[in-house]
Amino acid sequence: MTSKDRLKSEIMQKVAEYYLIEHSDQEFFPGKSRVKYAGRVFDERDMNMMVASVLDFWLTAGPYAKQFELELGKFLGVSEIIPVNSGSSANLVAVTALCSRKRGEQRLVPGDEVIVPATSFPTTVAPLVQNRLTPVFVDCGIADYNLDINQVQAAISSRTRAIMFAHTLGNPADMDAIMQIVNEHNLILIEDVCDALGSTYDGRMLGTFGDIATLSFYPAHHITLGEGGAVFTRSHSLARIARSVRDWGRDCWCEYENPTDGKCGRRFEREIPGIAGYYDHRYYFTEIGYNLKLTDPQAALGLAQLEKLPDFIDVRKRNFMRLYSGLEQWQDYLTLPRWHKKSDPSWFAFPITVRQDAPFGRKEIIRYLEDNNIETRMLFAGNVLRQPGFSEIDCRIIGELPVSDHVMQSTFFVGVYPGLNNKQIDYMLDIFTSFMQASLR
Repeated sequence: MTSKDRLKSEIMQKVAEYYLIEHSDQEFFPGKSRVKYAGRVFDERDMNMMVASVLDFWLTAGPYAKQFELELGKFLGVSEIIPVNSGSSANLVAVTALCSRKRGEQRLVPGDEVIVPATSFPTTVAPLVQNRLTPVFVDCGIADYNLDINQVQAAISSRTRAIMFAHTLGNPADMDAIMQIVNEHNLILIEDVCDALGSTYDGRMLGTFGDIATLSFYPAHHITLGEGGAVFTRSHSLARIARSVRDWGRDCWCEYENPTDGKCGRRFEREIPGIAGYYDHRYYFTEIGYNLKLTDPQAALGLAQLEKLPDFIDVRKRNFMRLYSGLEQWQDYLTLPRWHKKSDPSWFAFPITVRQDAPFGRKEIIRYLEDNNIETRMLFAGNVLRQPGFSEIDCRIIGELPVSDHVMQSTFFVGVYPGLNNKQIDYMLDIFTSFMQASLR
């Protein structure tokens, strides 16, 4: 072992010791400790991987990013993984790639309609607006919170080119019905899987049904890179466009290797129309792009997180079912989540809607939960068209969106993430019970 190797080994040992002192599991005190809705779950392995990357000091995407692509691809069963710096960026890259001139007649062009649920996270819709596409909003279901299939069929017009939606809180949409519509009308399908990593429908991984899909690795999600996200697809040509959009819009595809003449061997043989002579391929831009790459330390953390992902998913499922079993007795007042019989959700959270005839409202129950140190969250933007930033966008709306409005007024969720154990789940159920008993006297 060299002196460098010995020193690195000592650093790793000290990092592990630091983790045990500062970050290892802390005791839960009911009513005093915060029951979070989500959070990062990590150990000394995660910290050591990041430190190892920092010691290498390859700060942009490098060897760890390349390995992260390979390992994530193995988990998803997809060959083309394009890591980015956030789930929101993933949505932007995916939609922008579909608008590329390189796609010829298949490209999306300004004015093309894209069906999207009104109950959406804002950055599922924002890339459509940014690319001058026309969102067509449909309502959602009250218990699965996914897009209403009947309204999707009614939303089809001569300008409809695509469907884009998130599998809400990890709950798979009815992919049989959606794919029937997609195939019947020859539509592009964009799956936002940011909340649903590991969820399956009929044994098939979400994100593999459509043309392109997206993931988020924000700390609240199934694995975390701090920030981070990914685009994935089975299409090599679409993946190459997505990489270009992510990498400033340049045509060069020498991602992790740095040969003098590039992988293609023709780095200095490109010609730009109207410019005499040849141009460096590294500065040959064929897309309107951005710099949306993730960093190598993030990817190093991602590799450690991927090792834990199967266990994370199992814990999310167990926590969800423990909550569901404990809350079933209150279904006269609370609408509990519903999922398709063919689906196996990797739940992001546990959604609850207060029924309209309940003797209390959402405000009362979430205030009681928060006062007892249980975190709650809204179902993201609710009806996104009610949000000020989206109130004046060019769009088409199917119907009055009553369910989306009801979700905005009456729905919230609590956590099932793998940082919660049985003791914390049981405490949550105790607080729900005490609230219900007091409210029903």
